[in-house]
Amino acid sequence: MSLDPSTGLWPASKFGEDVIIGVIDTGIWPESPSFSDHGMVYTSKLPSKWKGTCQEGQDFNSSLCNSKLIGARYFNKGVKAANPNVTLTMNSARDTEGHGTHTSSTAAGNYVDGASFFGYANGVARGMAPRARVAMYKVIFEEGRYASDVLAGMDQAVADGVDIISISMGFDGVPLYQDPIAIASFGAMEKGILVSSSAGNAGPRGGPLHNGIPWVLTVAAGNFDRTYAASLTIGNNKEKEKRVIVGRSMFPLDAWVRDETLIYNKTLSKCDSLELLAEAPRAIIVCEDTGFLDDQMYAIASVTNLAGAIFVSKDPSRVDLESTSCPGVLISTMEFAAVIDYINSSDDPTAGIKFQQTVTGKEVAPSVADYTSRGPSPNCPAVLKPDVMAPGSFVLASWIPNDYTATVGTNMLLSSQGFNLISGTSMACPHASGVAALLKGTHPEWSHAAIRSAMMTTANELDSSMMPIKDVGRNFTAASPLAMGAGHMVPNKAMDPGLVYDAAPQDYVSLLCSMNFTRNQIMTITRSNDYNCANSSLDLNYPSFVAFYDKNVTTGAMLKHRFRRVVTNVGGGAATYKVKVAPPEGVKVAVWPQSLVFGKKYEQRDYYVEIVYPSDGNGLVSYGSIVWIEESGKHIVRSPIVVSPTSAGK
Repeated sequence: MSLDPSTGLWPASKFGEDVIIGVIDTGIWPESPSFSDHGMVYTSKLPSKWKGTCQEGQDFNSSLCNSKLIGARYFNKGVKAANPNVTLTMNSARDTEGHGTHTSSTAAGNYVDGASFFGYANGVARGMAPRARVAMYKVIFEEGRYASDVLAGMDQAVADGVDIISISMGFDGVPLYQDPIAIASFGAMEKGILVSSSAGNAGPRGGPLHNGIPWVLTVAAGNFDRTYAASLTIGNNKEKEKRVIVGRSMFPLDAWVRDETLIYNKTLSKCDSLELLAEAPRAIIVCEDTGFLDDQMYAIASVTNLAGAIFVSKDPSRVDLESTSCPGVLISTMEFAAVIDYINSSDDPTAGIKFQQTVTGKEVAPSVADYTSRGPSPNCPAVLKPDVMAPGSFVLASWIPNDYTATVGTNMLLSSQGFNLISGTSMACPHASGVAALLKGTHPEWSHAAIRSAMMTTANELDSSMMPIKDVGRNFTAASPLAMGAGHMVPNKAMDPGLVYDAAPQDYVSLLCSMNFTRNQIMTITRSNDYNCANSSLDLNYPSFVAFYDKNVTTGAMLKHRFRRVVTNVGGGAATYKVKVAPPEGVKVAVWPQSLVFGKKYEQRDYYVEIVYPSDGNGLVSYGSIVWIEESGKHIVRSPIVVSPTSAGK
């Protein structure tokens, strides 16, 4: 994320000091060191705007809150109404699942020295906004999650005075007027509160994304350049040379398998027969790629005579390796060939494996995670979703200490340090929530839409090799904005975006009015009579553009879509911007005027975009961008363009 304690957004925002992040989730483990207020110096114990409380309940008393964790509530009327005779496992804000503890510490956890997951990712853990305040609203229980509890929790967060709401969950297959997150976030938006939400984990070929809500920030998940590894050494000191191969592993013990016999036996190499493996000699065994890695690991872990195992995958980076239950390492097919060559050329092949290795900066990053859900939004396709991408894979953050988080053989292990490595858009969302809190701390006058706009228009569409970000779920082809939104967040640039695309509540109502909703359905969302449909339009003032076609109608005629946008100058003063267009392939894009002149800060200018495009019978998605570049070169304001079939999922 390139955040630096000495320069940029962190010090400018005082690390999020006094910004309140309300987290809607499974609860919190208040004793976690991530929620200690140690070292936190505030001008006042609690912000004057704060109206929340630390609600007592089962195994949770008010003294567990402090200057970091300033509030905790729980909402269970829905789960009780649905199950009148239910006895809740934990009838309080205490977390029994780990998810809420993880997300809240990712967004705003305090500094914790020596954090790791069984030796992996060892270092100082901290949230994106480490000096921000946290308020937990537990709406998910082991006994279930109900829309009424989610709505009640979010409404209470707004009433309590939070600045940012972080919600790593969603409701699939419901229209906006039946979605509790859409309804509650509209009320939050009216109060100037940005709601940051997860896009979902349905992957490129699963269901569509959730939280495709026009007035929230929708966050996709990416991979970053940290891998958890083991060092495989083939050869020994008696031989002329040794070779070290760094493979993937999350074996949770501080172990070093030294100079063991290395065997590759066609009878055993499938590594799926407990009977055969139990008769194998003590050795490190090489297992072929059968496509059933979990079964192979289980088999190796179930026998006691093997010293370790080498597993193989065509592409190890695509393997979901959240646990390694045996002393094993995963290598690529190319590295596998080198191992086999060594075995065949040696009279006495040996190998060793050293675990608990963490490797950073070696892989090209970021990339779009294969599990992240893709747009377009099913409940409002006129607004391009997701908005941005944030780190979501193998994120280290706090966890409940009484949960088993790793396995060795058939033995389950507790996380002795109270941290866990997990993946999902649930992990990406609080990264964005924390960045939004930092921006709110730096620019308290900015609206929810201005904060979202700044994050989107400064996002990076290129990876560390300066090539387009790749999509793991699409065979490492260039990622579409339907997968990553505007790109990977760049927090320091978002602090000074130059121009922003703002939006007011009435703008969203005008959008709803054009979506064939009834008056009652719209009022279900707005919960107010204060709005009208006098100027209904699907053309929301948003920092992205999407034009659709029906892939089943290929008349050969070109389609045309026109947009109007208004940008506000939030730079230092007078400025002139000129447009640069990168049109999608086979698409014509016209922008006028081609320059925008601002005389002072907060001045507004409008511009128009016309996209002329064909209907493609193959349902292809094409994309490009519109970039406004300040003449001085200081600010570059980029918006993605997508031309897509109405249901793409790409």
